[in-house]
Amino acid sequence: MTRRIDDRATRPWLLDQPHLRAAAGRLAAMISLEQVRGFVMVADEGSFRRAAERLRMTQPPLSRQVQKLERDIGVELFDRSQRQAQLTPAGEVFLIEARRLLALAEGAPGTARLVAAGGAGTVRIGFTAASGFGFLGRFLNHIEQGLPGVEVVLREMVSSDQFENLRSGKLDLALARPPFDRTEFDCELVHSERLMLALPDGHALAGDGPIAAEELGGETLLVYAPGPARYFADLVAGILAAVPYTSTHELTQVHTMLALVAAGRGLALVPETASHLHPDGVRFRPLDGVEDPVVLYAVWRRNCANPALPRVVRLLDSLPPAH
Repeated sequence: MTRRIDDRATRPWLLDQPHLRAAAGRLAAMISLEQVRGFVMVADEGSFRRAAERLRMTQPPLSRQVQKLERDIGVELFDRSQRQAQLTPAGEVFLIEARRLLALAEGAPGTARLVAAGGAGTVRIGFTAASGFGFLGRFLNHIEQGLPGVEVVLREMVSSDQFENLRSGKLDLALARPPFDRTEFDCELVHSERLMLALPDGHALAGDGPIAAEELGGETLLVYAPGPARYFADLVAGILAAVPYTSTHELTQVHTMLALVAAGRGLALVPETASHLHPDGVRFRPLDGVEDPVVLYAVWRRNCANPALPRVVRLLDSLPPAH
């Protein structure tokens, strides 16, 4: 909670906490780490003499360091009317920021080495909505266990947008569907699955076991938008090329399709992992005789400079299988 000091008329060096935090944020450009260490040591020891002894220096230079620190940030950190080195309210607030600065400075070299080796840092991963139903969660858990120092930033988008973001450097890794330029990108097949027919409970075709594509003749199907959902649009069009069906509602997201199937707006062909959502009022049947599986690739730019990316990519080979 921010505490405002009301006696500035008699003690104008006291500032409120937001001002102190802003001043602490400018420390690196104003003061030396030795000054900060000296201030923290005096605060911990409650004595300039004992602090100087621990720092293996005499007391006058340490006192000058603290006085210069106070002048630089514009606040008085110790109450000099007391025999011991007692912090002022402003000093108590500043001590928190000073400890953070020292911790950052002490940890920075090791962190830099870890980032350079790819064991820390940030990897930005794009993914399609359908990949989030099964593969994505397992992959994230595997990264967390194998590379605990790497932060993952997720961005959900259709495959074509992922490839554009790879080119611009806004993404490091894409979990996307083909097609893509394999001369521009490296890739690895990470998941394949069956295509399923989703249909509402009570539909005449809502039985058990596989169903042939020819049985969908005369049915109303929800279809994929050929632009943003090009992969699924082409896949379904090829499977149903000889089937006389009625199409309606060009969509891009599988979960939207399932909601409309449940509402009785039509049937839909969806990846098998979509059945893991267990939507109310929707049944699933595998397609019989369909050779082309639904595939998902990890795709990355060949010249990506992020040192953590190769280590994340290597984890793909040791990813535990789905249960």
